[in-house]
Amino acid sequence: MNKQVVLRKRPVGMPEADTWETISTPLPSVGEGQILIKNHYISLDPAMRGWMDDRKSYIPPVAIDDVMRAGTIGEVVEANNHPQFKVGDVVTGWGGVQQYSLSDGEMYYKVDTSLAPMPTYIGTLGMPGMTAYFGILEVGKIKEGDVVVVSGAAGAVGSVVGQIAKIKGCKVIGIAGGPEKCKYLIDELGFDDAIDYKNEEINAGIKRTCPKGLDVYFDNVGGDILDAALARIRMHARIVICGAISQYNNRTAIQGPKNYLSLLVNRGTMQGMVVMDYAKGYREAAMQMGMWMMEGKLKSREDVYDGIENFYDTFQRLFTGEKKGKLVLKVLEE
Repeated sequence: MNKQVVLRKRPVGMPEADTWETISTPLPSVGEGQILIKNHYISLDPAMRGWMDDRKSYIPPVAIDDVMRAGTIGEVVEANNHPQFKVGDVVTGWGGVQQYSLSDGEMYYKVDTSLAPMPTYIGTLGMPGMTAYFGILEVGKIKEGDVVVVSGAAGAVGSVVGQIAKIKGCKVIGIAGGPEKCKYLIDELGFDDAIDYKNEEINAGIKRTCPKGLDVYFDNVGGDILDAALARIRMHARIVICGAISQYNNRTAIQGPKNYLSLLVNRGTMQGMVVMDYAKGYREAAMQMGMWMMEGKLKSREDVYDGIENFYDTFQRLFTGEKKGKLVLKVLEE
């Protein structure tokens, strides 16, 4: 049998437990040119919240009664004349929150677990890492000497953004919640400084750490923190809009930036980015980041929880902040 988490209703505000239902269905039969994948790990990402809303976005919403969308990594356990994959291959793709996935192989990629463990391929070497890589290099256009500020800096994307910026010779300031996370950013990841938004007023924190202003702000949070960053930008600054986790569960209208005229005064740019636009470059980016990891310049951290039946409790950690690095759910039953 295949345990699956299916979407039963569209949430308003923070999703509740009955937003989803865990069900068991018979394993599907594998047709010509298809593969059956036994998923080992599921990726949990803030973007999942937006995928549940029935509104126009960069990707269609998850349909009611469909398996919840999620990135996955697992092993091919059956292949029916597939031209690319065979039994035993470890593959990553969009398998959803379920123990087994049936696919024609589209949007799946083979990975080498002798080079990195499975969870890393849905973290630093997966979608979050690709988001960080292309977001800070292609959209942020960082250069040596830039002052870079990253919100959600202890998360899967933000932690990699900051490390890449350090590799490229930037001064990096991370914004995170709580002294433990801020210590992690500085002591373990090598950030130059950190702002604890739970214990320091954000405008004062950015002024303290960026006395002459900032060149690049990588935004994972939105809301008041985006406004505070806009107030401190320098000439020709770049604002990368990657996410707005502070706004995803709003029951009222999303709070937009009040200080946007700072972009006009400072000739700045603010650009949104979606990682799927850079798919052609994933392999090259993964090779580069893998090299940085081997050289000890880039650290990867996965926060792994166990059991598909614990999906809801684990999902909540995306919004409570009770995690560090990439949030991963192990769904394989031994």
